[in-house]
Amino acid sequence: MLDELAVSNFGVLDEARIEPRPGLVVVTGETGTGKTLLLGALRLLLGHPARKDQIGPHGDELTVEGRFLLDDCEIAVARRIDDARSRAYLDGSMIPARVLAEKLGSHVEIVGQHDALSLSESAVLRELIDSTLPPAAAPVREAYLTAHEEHEQLLERKAALGGDQRSIEREIEVLEYQAEEIEGAGFAPGDDTELASRAARLRNAGALAEALSHSSLALEDDGAAVDHLGQVADRLLRAARLDTSLGPLAEQAGELVDQATALAGELRRLADDLEHDEGHLDEVERRLGLLGELRRKYGDSLEAILAFGESARARADGLRGLLDDAAGLDEALIKARSVLGDAAAALTAVRREAAVALAGRAVQHLQDLGFSDPVVDFDFASVEPAPHGADRITLRFASDAALTPLPVGRAASGGELSRLVLSVRLAAADEGTPVLAFDEIDAGLGGATAYAMGAKLAALARGRQVLCVTHLPQVAAFATDHYVVERKGATGSVRRVAEEQRTDEITRMLAGLTDSASGRDHAAELLARAASAAGG
Repeated sequence: MLDELAVSNFGVLDEARIEPRPGLVVVTGETGTGKTLLLGALRLLLGHPARKDQIGPHGDELTVEGRFLLDDCEIAVARRIDDARSRAYLDGSMIPARVLAEKLGSHVEIVGQHDALSLSESAVLRELIDSTLPPAAAPVREAYLTAHEEHEQLLERKAALGGDQRSIEREIEVLEYQAEEIEGAGFAPGDDTELASRAARLRNAGALAEALSHSSLALEDDGAAVDHLGQVADRLLRAARLDTSLGPLAEQAGELVDQATALAGELRRLADDLEHDEGHLDEVERRLGLLGELRRKYGDSLEAILAFGESARARADGLRGLLDDAAGLDEALIKARSVLGDAAAALTAVRREAAVALAGRAVQHLQDLGFSDPVVDFDFASVEPAPHGADRITLRFASDAALTPLPVGRAASGGELSRLVLSVRLAAADEGTPVLAFDEIDAGLGGATAYAMGAKLAALARGRQVLCVTHLPQVAAFATDHYVVERKGATGSVRRVAEEQRTDEITRMLAGLTDSASGRDHAAELLARAASAAGG
């Protein structure tokens, strides 16, 4: 619902703020006071284009702010318009104005002579009709959804096959060659690093062997280094017997002797094990060359090459599976199309039946609202099956049976359009759009028809918020929240009225004078009757 609406310098409205409640919210006022500006402000919050002539005489900038409570969430939106530009905000962040329509469009609908009407959209009509389907129609809808999903899955498999069978077989051959080439090379993760290390060692085998041999000889063959360390250790050990504080040093010297002996042995082993085999180096170089060739073809690293091979193998296996199914795929698609067509026809049939009943109920509401012999018809045209059916639905309307019904956007004037929307919504018992706003809904109405309009608006407002700008007291009497727009000179203001103040406003609307005794009696009676009719 719309929880709060504030405007600043919007036309004659200098500063105005309303906090409408759930139910039927009416806005009344003398002609020229600017009461329709509140709906204009709501349009701006829905992302409608802004005009410079909407900026009032009370400043250089027009501001509109609104807070909505939608799906248990609070949303704050705003528009600021000056001579240079228009800016839009959502929860304090700057956004394009079109985002406002995307955010609020499914929650708020304004019906007026110059507004795009959702009832001209096939999807909206389909949802309205489907909301009236009996429980017995549920299996029909489920059958269609199942048939459509199965048909789409077959189409996806068909698309996955791509071109003709021969080209697919050629693709499989290429993929299998690539996978086998990579698999045949026998590389495993980490082999590239190991090969590079081995190649570097083998390429420098001579220099490494010389360094290891000389080091080993220095420690072992002449024995000078180890002998000297041994002598140091012996002397420190004898000294430690005289001075126990030298014990750690003697122990450390002994460890050095052991380490030098172990180092000499390890150097000798490495020197003995070092590979001088030129043939082995050739094998390592060959493997590195093979890895380089694979890198050139399939990836910059060994990991990328192996991943490419796995992907090629999986793709080849998948295509072989598709080829195995290809023989029966076309036959399965023919059968699936037939099943989908039957399911679509069945769904259209139940929708047509529901649409006829819905149109009949809408006609009854329209007759209560002043149309003597209106025509409401839902026209069905076949289209390609989509997730929700194979129907394009158009609402056709004529204000009298003597006229040719036309699509709703072309057939109805502003006042007729509002009454048509109200009637269709009531007929469908629609609980969709949580906020509905009507402009010019009472054009050309009066008397008993106006009273019926008020009663129907009150019925529509059960469980949602309906905003209505009206000059009819019969409509205003049914409001659960009533605002009056007043004007002094070039400045307009808005105030909520209740109890005696509301009686004053209804009296003004009936008699033109708030102090008319008979007018007040009539106003009090009208309010009492409306409250009783609305269940209040």
